[in-house]
Amino acid sequence: MTAPTTPTRGYTASKDQLLARLRRIEGQVRGIEKMVEDDRYCIDVLTQISAIQAALDKVGLGLLDGHARHCMHEGAAEGRADEMATEMMAAVGRLMKRG
Repeated sequence: MTAPTTPTRGYTASKDQLLARLRRIEGQVRGIEKMVEDDRYCIDVLTQISAIQAALDKVGLGLLDGHARHCMHEGAAEGRADEMATEMMAAVGRLMKRG
């Protein structure tokens, strides 16, 4: 009996970098929480929120890039190119929606 293998994802090669970036973002969110607890100036809090949104956008774009280069390539090889393109465009649409 063989052990189950972990699937290869578009981000597999950069998984450690991705996790490090997400941990930094998590730290930024905790920093905003402390800013609110400390009654910091509203514009300073909003500036930090904007920085977190930009960091999350960068993560999202990186994941989309990996998906396009790896997952969609595999999907096309399996004859699922249209399905994969539709799925990716729906993801892009969700990422672009704001407030």
